[in-house]
Amino acid sequence: MSPLLISTRKGLFLSQAGQAPEPLAFIGDPVSLAYGNANSPWFAALNLGHFGTKMHRSDDQGKTWKEIACPAFAEQSDDDAPTVEMIWALERDRSNRMWAGTIPGALFYSDDEGESWHLVASLWNVPERGEWFGGGADKPGIHSICIHPDNENRITIGISCGGVWHSEDRGESWHLACEGMEAEYMPPEQANAQNIQDPHCIVQCRSNPDVLWCQHHNGIFKSNNRGHNWTRIYPEGPSDFGFPVAVHPKDANTAWFIPAKKDEHRYPVDGKVVVNKTQDGGDTFHTINEGLPDPAWDLVYRHALTIDDQGDHLAFGSTTGSCCLSQDGGESWQTLSANLPPIYGMRFVQP
Repeated sequence: MSPLLISTRKGLFLSQAGQAPEPLAFIGDPVSLAYGNANSPWFAALNLGHFGTKMHRSDDQGKTWKEIACPAFAEQSDDDAPTVEMIWALERDRSNRMWAGTIPGALFYSDDEGESWHLVASLWNVPERGEWFGGGADKPGIHSICIHPDNENRITIGISCGGVWHSEDRGESWHLACEGMEAEYMPPEQANAQNIQDPHCIVQCRSNPDVLWCQHHNGIFKSNNRGHNWTRIYPEGPSDFGFPVAVHPKDANTAWFIPAKKDEHRYPVDGKVVVNKTQDGGDTFHTINEGLPDPAWDLVYRHALTIDDQGDHLAFGSTTGSCCLSQDGGESWQTLSANLPPIYGMRFVQP
């Protein structure tokens, strides 16, 4: 089993071979997100409040870390000049370019392992930006970056709340790609407007990357054509609201969701943590609770559900510090730890 990186409000933890997590780095500091690859450097994004957002890199599989450049806007004299408030997405493409999504909704890239970062001005300057707004955060943010595994020119991103955007030329130009999504929090005449949709998380199937799954504020949506059209899925089970989604890397029809009560509630339905799973593209779902705590009030954030590269192991972490692992495709679960700090993100190190 690949090592599991766990980003929490009080540091970065590591679980090896399905064992209880142990402290790895930055203990006491909020780690918003971490990214690991067995054959390239690891990255950790910190959100230090008064001291700002920081980026660190490890060139030795997490043994040591050094601070590197952080995505930032060019200095301006204007008091209203934007600043990076949080790193909300990290991805690497096959050409080893690192991509970072931020709050406010900006996209950056680095070609030198984070020593320098460049703003994707083409997205920052789209006219539609003026309509974007924050969902859970005060400002819009890019939380999902899906890069086609065989063609790094094809990039799809999710923005809360700014819809789904797609590029065919590695970020030189962009177009909205969320036809069919529905925003029930808007007046009826604006519910289908693409530019104000609130995708909570978007994932792609590695073996069939044109298939995208989205956990949206108002349901589960699926696209078979890289986001150009979306179909709403109505799952069996306690709720179609939630934050995370995972898709099987070898089977685009198999996906997992962790539901919750929406809006001001944001806790598990009936106080029970469950996992909803489909194996037929969303036609049917079954609800799994074997090995999960009951009762429980654990909320799982959008980056806190992860799947390994083979699709056998899944893990999730909660706002109350529970860390759970499945070794049979999500059919049963075990608790690795029940008392970690609040968990922001989970990610298996990629081989």
